[in-house]
Amino acid sequence: MTSTSETPTYLHLDDIRKHSAEDDCWIIVHSKVYDVSTFHKEHPGGSSIIMRYAGRDATASYDEIHAPGILEDTLPPDRFLGFVHEAELTSLDKETSIEKPKAVIEIPSSTGYSKPDLHRLISVRDFEDVARNLFTAKAFAFYSSAATDLVTHAMNSDFYRRILIRPRVLRNVKTVNIRRTIMGCDSSAPFFVSPAAMAKLAHPEGELALARGCGAEDIIQIISSNASYPLGSIVKAGLQGQHFFLQLYVNTDREKSAQLLRKAKELGIRAIFVTVDAPIPGKREADERIAAENDVVSAISGARAENDKKGGGMGRLMAKYVDSTLCWDDIQWIKETSGLPVVLKGVQSAMDAKLALEYGAEGILLSNHGGRSLDTAQPSILTLLELHKIAPEIFGKLEIYVDGGITRGTDIVKALALGATAVGVGRPYLYSLAYGTEGVEHLTSILKDELETSLKLCGVTDIDQLHPGMLNTGNIDAMVLGNEHHPYIQWKPKCLL
Repeated sequence: MTSTSETPTYLHLDDIRKHSAEDDCWIIVHSKVYDVSTFHKEHPGGSSIIMRYAGRDATASYDEIHAPGILEDTLPPDRFLGFVHEAELTSLDKETSIEKPKAVIEIPSSTGYSKPDLHRLISVRDFEDVARNLFTAKAFAFYSSAATDLVTHAMNSDFYRRILIRPRVLRNVKTVNIRRTIMGCDSSAPFFVSPAAMAKLAHPEGELALARGCGAEDIIQIISSNASYPLGSIVKAGLQGQHFFLQLYVNTDREKSAQLLRKAKELGIRAIFVTVDAPIPGKREADERIAAENDVVSAISGARAENDKKGGGMGRLMAKYVDSTLCWDDIQWIKETSGLPVVLKGVQSAMDAKLALEYGAEGILLSNHGGRSLDTAQPSILTLLELHKIAPEIFGKLEIYVDGGITRGTDIVKALALGATAVGVGRPYLYSLAYGTEGVEHLTSILKDELETSLKLCGVTDIDQLHPGMLNTGNIDAMVLGNEHHPYIQWKPKCLL
């Protein structure tokens, strides 16, 4: 075993190449030599990809898929054997890779597309246009796709447009305050980065760039269980004292979830957002139609993308580990194991909002997974109105967040005026990674500017002044149900939920 306090061990290439059997397998990654004789058999991406590089340099293939630090986080310390001998590094550099790495981002030469200067982008939609032209077809399909006919995906945005604002005038609006406390954490704005998987598909630094951008702008990032970088690396990329939350898919192997929760606590994660609206993944046809890029593996969950007879949907194929038996009684286990506040992500009815309070959740995120789970589920902003009609008592007892379809400052104003603590923004932040950390910062500044402008034009100087009377919801009020029963159908099924 080699450590920083000992004299480094150097190994010759000829000796390394001798260890190329299944029961005696060494690989080289960034000039470091590792013994993966046991690990390759349990590698989430399969044994074959490691054996392809047995006794060889696997750096190019490793960097294409994995984040820095994964090997160190995964392998026991004694599996690190030493370094390639310094005299042979030149030879190592000249070795031909078995498989040329694919670009994470590609510019289709046939279209002659030229990426615009970042500061020419002035709206959230501008980032999506860049991503559509710049990302690989598979990456954009994975990020942008939604379930089946995209009905819910479209309604998420459309319903915000159907709510009208009733501005006040002749107010001194020279300065406004948009700061908000979210789960006990101070934030410069009442919005956060919703969790989104595999950000490295958009930019080599993926979630690290998101963390740095959020730190610079003083907003909160919710890290996905299917992030492309290790949890510790993402937290380390942020500023000292920066606030992070963790999104959790509960693993069928509960001990793996328990280990992740304990690690989150150790790293200073401030809250756990448990996804409850995706016991199985929705059918996302745009994602399914394009073959998954080989061996895309999450650094946190170990989830792997591959192809099967149903297609190449990364969202579906990476969700195989998710425990579909998760139920209300498990909330207490998550609270006790993590020692952190628990928020239920994916609540879609007032009835479940009541149960969330009953079972000890500290907050709920009204979400339909960005329209990616069950198509024709009602939009999140409509669920927020439903809460007021059926379960008004939960306001003030739970922090209530909303995500899905939020692209404008006016959308944020409307959600806050209806009692939301804060809102989540997901896909746009993935699109912003076309510009790395600077893109994250620029997108955040656009949303902040639009929010401040909207508040001033409403006659509001502090987001705490927003209230339901400032909105006209008449266009959608007829769609807000008053209880869990159908308004007029009397027929009853043989079995009840």
